[in-house]
Amino acid sequence: MSVGADIYGRDQRLTPEVAARWQAMQEAAAQQDVSLLLVSAFRSVDYQRQIWERKLAAGESVAQILRVSAPPGYSEHHTGRAIDLTASGCETLTEEFEGTPEFAWMVAHAGTFGFSMPYSRHNRYGFIYEPWHWSAIE
Repeated sequence: MSVGADIYGRDQRLTPEVAARWQAMQEAAAQQDVSLLLVSAFRSVDYQRQIWERKLAAGESVAQILRVSAPPGYSEHHTGRAIDLTASGCETLTEEFEGTPEFAWMVAHAGTFGFSMPYSRHNRYGFIYEPWHWSAIE
């Protein structure tokens, strides 16, 4: 289900249930003058493959890529239940997001809407810390 455009103007999609939760969360944040900006949501296996191909072509090793990007077919984004967020003036997909009011709002309220941050510091998956990445809790 479409949840509107991301910060790049691309239409983003989530499962219907998660789309409703995302939209409710975004509206609740806006009522508190917090603007949650979507960087990405559903990502196809083919798009994930393209990300990997770009990184490999840029000289990154598979080990380096695995710390930041799941292999095609294994990304949470394939499920339509994950979102990447940013804040105005914040460099996307960086730890800088952690210092924003948007991140603080997410930490305080995301659970109410059924979202969690799976890639916390020293997470069990071995991924880098991703304060921008939030997933719907089943």
